[in-house]
Formats: sequence, C-alpha cells, structure tokens
Amino acid sequence: MQKLKDFLPPILIRKLSGLFYGWSGNYKSWSIAKSHSTGYDQDLILEKVKKSLLQVKNGEAICERDSVIFDKIEYSFPLLTSLLWIANNNGNKLNLIDFGGSLGSSYYQNKGFLKNVELTWNIVEQEKFVLCGQEHFENDQLRFYKSIDDCFDSTNPKVLLCSSVLQYIESPNSLISLFLKQNFEYIIIDRTPFIKGRDRLTIQKVHPKIYDARYPCWFFNEDRFLSQFFEKYELITDFNALDRSNIKSEFKGFLFRLK
Repeated sequence: MQKLKDFLPPILIRKLSGLFYGWSGNYKSWSIAKSHSTGYDQDLILEKVKKSLLQVKNGEAICERDSVIFDKIEYSFPLLTSLLWIANNNGNKLNLIDFGGSLGSSYYQNKGFLKNVELTWNIVEQEKFVLCGQEHFENDQLRFYKSIDDCFDSTNPKVLLCSSVLQYIESPNSLISLFLKQNFEYIIIDRTPFIKGRDRLTIQKVHPKIYDARYPCWFFNEDRFLSQFFEKYELITDFNALDRSNIKSEFKGFLFRLK
C-alpha cells in the first residue's frame, strides 16, 4: 500500500484505502449495517484501550487516542480553548459529562492544561467500561457512570462533551433530544463527520494495526444536525476536528451555550 501512496493522487488513495479499511457503503437501516458489523462492545476493544491508557496513567506513554499510543499529544486546541473558556466563565470550575468518553482518553489528553481548574470529569459509558474505569482509573477528578441520571444523582455537571460518539449511535437524534432536556449550560461536540446532502449510514472498518472491528457509522448533514440545538442553544463557535475520512466529508466541532 505504501508504494501505491508514493505514486497515486490523494483522492484515489482514499478510494483504494476504503476497500481495505475506512468508511464505505450507504445502508438503508442500522439493523442492516449492524448485521455486517462486529460492534463496539467486543472485549478486545476494551482490553486494547485499557492496556494503552494504563501506560499513559502510569507515565509509561505520552498519549492514547482510539486505543493507539502516540509519542506526542495532538491537541484539539479548539476543544481545549472551549473547556478553559467555560471554566473561566464559571469561577474556574469545570464539571462535565464526557459521554462515551472511553476510559478517560480526553481527560488524560487535556488535564495538563487544566491543572489550575477545579475539575470534575465524569464519563458515561457502557457498563463494562464503567466497571473497568472505576477499578483502574477513577480518582478525585475522574469518575465513571452507567447513565446520565446516575451522574446527576452524584454531582451537578454543567457541561456535556460528545467527542467522536454521536456518529456511532443508532438513533443520534433521539439521544440529542435527551441531552437537550437536561439543560446543560454548555454543550461541546467534537470529532463528528459531516457530508453534503442527506445523512449517510456507513460501516467503518478499523485499521487492522489497531484492532479487527467493523461498526456502523453515520455521516450527518450539518444544517439538519445543527437545527436541533438552535431553539435552546446559541452557537458560540465551530471548528475543524482532527479526524479525516476516505469519504468526502468534514470532521467538525461546535460549542453551544444555553440561551
């Protein structure tokens, strides 16, 4: 594959790579896409993420993202700026729900810049991730919950962070409706893919160097996606996210504030 990359234009490389890994298809329903997938709840995914993040926690590695170890943190500075701006507007306090936040990937990536912030980072995840997080990663700042309601029973989060998660939900619009009912003061969306035209349901094939997995993944129409928020929230800013796809698309982020 590397030899081909040396000679072929980028657009053709994206098309060819999609034959082996990346995003492909345009499925009519989640159930059809799921029947061709392996899902997110495989034990191998949890174990890979756990192993990588334990290295970060123990100071043996610098950074983890999507279970992959990196020797340098690739910051999403718009996300980090949003978090610091919110903390500055709230007495240097930041109490957030990181929905689908794995075992703390975003927490570990950003905590170095949040040292002077009174930080409560709550992760809502699948039960097996929650149990693993509570056993191996929970501390005075980082906590794990099985549901948003469980989190609200224990603390009072003002911020919702959804980073690279909504596109992997069967009914993302229903989930967004649930979020809106919670009246978070701020909502941050990050690492979310958008395309021209109608929403598209694909299957993402994970690069085999990471782990062997395939799962359904949405690409959203941006205008339709944003329209769900505008009745209750004002858009403070939007920004480009770090991710890329072999499908013609943009990965973006948004910062909303309750009106």
